[in-house]
Amino acid sequence: MRRPTPGALAHLLLIFIALVWGSTFVLVKSALQNVSPLLFNLIRMSLATIALFAINYRQLRRLTPKTLAAGGIAGFFLAAGYQLQTFGLNLTTSTKSAFITGMVVFFVPALTLFPGLRPKGTSRPGWASGLGAASAFAGLILITTPSGTTLANIFQSIGRGDLITLGCAVAFAAHLLTLAHTASRIPPGTLATLQLAACTLFMLLTLPLERPHIVAKPIVVTALLVCGLVGTAAAFTIQSFAQRHLPPTHTVLILSLEPVFAWITSLAFLHQSLGPRSTSGAVLILAGIAVVEFTPSTHTTEIPA
Repeated sequence: MRRPTPGALAHLLLIFIALVWGSTFVLVKSALQNVSPLLFNLIRMSLATIALFAINYRQLRRLTPKTLAAGGIAGFFLAAGYQLQTFGLNLTTSTKSAFITGMVVFFVPALTLFPGLRPKGTSRPGWASGLGAASAFAGLILITTPSGTTLANIFQSIGRGDLITLGCAVAFAAHLLTLAHTASRIPPGTLATLQLAACTLFMLLTLPLERPHIVAKPIVVTALLVCGLVGTAAAFTIQSFAQRHLPPTHTVLILSLEPVFAWITSLAFLHQSLGPRSTSGAVLILAGIAVVEFTPSTHTTEIPA
C-alpha cells in the first residue's frame, strides 16, 4: 500500500485536530463549573509545555535567536486569542462570541491578500478561497447560534466585549499565519514547544484578570490531562507539521470543522437533538472545504519543508 503524501497526511492530521478540539468541548464545559477559565487555560498550557520539553529537550539545545523569536511571537498570538476570547465572553453573549470568533475564516484569506503577510511558496487567494470561506462562515453561524438568530439580532448593539472578541479572531488568524511563515524552517516539536512555553508565560501574566479558583474534582483533572496532553501538546505539534505542507487558507477551513465535531459529540453524549439549522451549517462548512480543495485553479504551491 502506498504511503500518503505529506500534503494528504497534513489534511488527515488537521481533521484529527478538529475532531479532538470538537470532541473535548463537552468535557471542558463540564470542567469549567469547578475551575475559572483563565486558570484552566494556564494549567492546560503548562502541562503541555512540560510534556513537550520532556520529549523535545535534545532539539531545544540548538536554538537560535530567530527560532526563539518565532516561537515567542506564535505563543503571544495564541495566548492573546485564548485570553481575549475568554475575557470578551464575560462582556458579551455566547452567540456573539461564537459568531465573531468564527470570523477567523475570513481574516486568514483576507490577510494573505497582502504580499508581505503571505507565506513564501503560496499564491494569492483566488475566488474559490473567498467562496469557501464565505460558505464555512455561514455554516459556523448556523451551527453556533440559536434558531431564529439573524445578523440584525447579533449586531443590534456592539459593545466592548464584542470588540475584545474581534481581537481574539484577529489574534488566532495572526497565530495561524505566524506558523505558516515559520513551520517550514523549524522542526514541528521545537516550534510547538517554544510557542506553548511563550503562551504559558503570557497566560501567567494575564491571570490577574480574573479571580482564579479550582476544585480538584475528577472531571477537572480529566479535562486538564486530556486537553493539555492531547488537545494542546499533541495538537499543536501536529499543526506545526501540517502547516509545512498546506497554505493557511486551507488550514483554517479544515479547522473550522471543530464545531461540527462538537455538534456530533453533543448528540452522542448529551443526546441533544440536531435540527435542520445545525445540519445545514455542517453541510455548508463541508461545502466550503470542498470548494477550496477540489477547485484546481485555487490550489497553491505546497510550502517547502
